[in-house]
Amino acid sequence: MELRPFAPRHAPAVAGWPASAAEVLMWCGRREFPLSARTVTGWQEDDDVRAHVLVDGETPLAYGELWFDAEEGEVELARLIVAPWARGEGRGRALVAALTARAVEAGFADVFLRVHPDNDRALGCYLGAGFVPVDDGLAQSWNAVQPVAYRWLRHAPRATGATDGRED
Repeated sequence: MELRPFAPRHAPAVAGWPASAAEVLMWCGRREFPLSARTVTGWQEDDDVRAHVLVDGETPLAYGELWFDAEEGEVELARLIVAPWARGEGRGRALVAALTARAVEAGFADVFLRVHPDNDRALGCYLGAGFVPVDDGLAQSWNAVQPVAYRWLRHAPRATGATDGRED
């Protein structure tokens, strides 16, 4: 598997992954179903958005975006989705890990994401990928302008240089 920049040729596949209006709403907050390839391609027009696809050969398996906020010095992982036939096999975690690595490589240590409050499967994926809930007060302040009370998570890098207690 490899993380590659999104290209317009990926849009029809990505737009077709949500199986219902409810899934579109949980994924990207849109009330459009089926989602159009034009909508997915249009998300790339913002200069602060970098979209990627996780591929196996030429087959897209997952999609996600990095939303860079240079003023705040942070990045949000957004619009994360795995192809329905590729779910449950660790591809979501691989996507999150690869996107997080890209954010850190770009010089951003603060990496966040939000998950719809009803998306327990995605929440489990993100927790398993090294994200932890933000402080309740911070989540409440961020949710004040949101359409739903998202669960906000922050990447918590594992401590480097830790040992297992054995002497070399």
